Amino acid sequence: MEIKNLLAQLNKSKASDLLLAGKNYAYLRIDNALVKIEDKILTPEEVENLITPIIRKEEMEEFKKTKELDTSYEDEASRYRINLHYQLGSMGATIRRVPKEIPTLEELKLPQKVKDFTNLERGLILVTGPTGCGKSTTQAAMINSINMTRACHIITIEDPIEFVHSPKLALIEQREVGFDTDSFGEALKRVLRQIPDVVLVGEMRDLESIQMAITAAETGHIVISTLHTQDAVQSIDRVIDVFPPYQQVQVRTQLSLTLAGIVSQQLIPRQDGGGLVGAYEILVATPAIRNIIRKGATQDIYSMIELGGQFQMMTMDASLFGLYEKRIISREQALTHSVNTERMEKLMAGKKA
Repeated sequence: MEIKNLLAQLNKSKASDLLLAGKNYAYLRIDNALVKIEDKILTPEEVENLITPIIRKEEMEEFKKTKELDTSYEDEASRYRINLHYQLGSMGATIRRVPKEIPTLEELKLPQKVKDFTNLERGLILVTGPTGCGKSTTQAAMINSINMTRACHIITIEDPIEFVHSPKLALIEQREVGFDTDSFGEALKRVLRQIPDVVLVGEMRDLESIQMAITAAETGHIVISTLHTQDAVQSIDRVIDVFPPYQQVQVRTQLSLTLAGIVSQQLIPRQDGGGLVGAYEILVATPAIRNIIRKGATQDIYSMIELGGQFQMMTMDASLFGLYEKRIISREQALTHSVNTERMEKLMAGKKA
């Protein structure tokens, strides 16, 4: 077994991930399900021998000291986001396939409002959802849309870089944490001196990166970033709660002024077995929602999204129900992924199964 053969299988099957761990089988993740590659348990030595050829020597040396590494690799077929870690004293790896061709917003079938967000001149746009739900792909499609339609300066800060953008109308710089800069915080401290129009922050990980992203949006830039939160309300609460209590009133005010919108997403298995389909919640920062954020009454936001159809807002449950009505996803999947199962069941009660 060689890594080039495993990567070839990863690409041929259009799997999202290759998972390797000592004393385990090798698996592909296809449509969110694990598929065993072959009936052979890998030894710790075999895993290390598989991984070593695609990791730079200096990165491997650092990994063996810190026991954690996020990096990337590229071959003729794809780019790959690689996470290395240790488990039971031996090396483990999760290798995510990143297609070289960046999909368009239209190809991803994202709601029209996501396209509208890319036409804004300023504001904070959050793309949220659980791990593996396609947040990086959505971000890349948004940056690609701006790149194709606007002569502007785009700076991305990522760990690691996944999709590589070619210059079109925009000047685009991509900075990788650990390679081009020491940290998200350090890069964000200096990004305004680089005179960007658009800043992509691969992930808002901590208080420093969240504060700097809000500041960049305050100063008249588009800032696109992600959070590992399930919906718009959780996203707003997460941003505010990361700050100490004495700062939260100020942060609520800042966020109410800078937030442009939130795209929360999930990937759901299709009922016909034909892959995954996206379900989306869209929040638009209307004056009413800005006022709710400022007051700290985020529990009222969900009802505002439900009533915000004229602003192209949509709840996650409405998106899931729409997919269920069209028989794209099953009843079980709609209920499993719903925000409010009881509400979803009531919606379904008015529809014949």
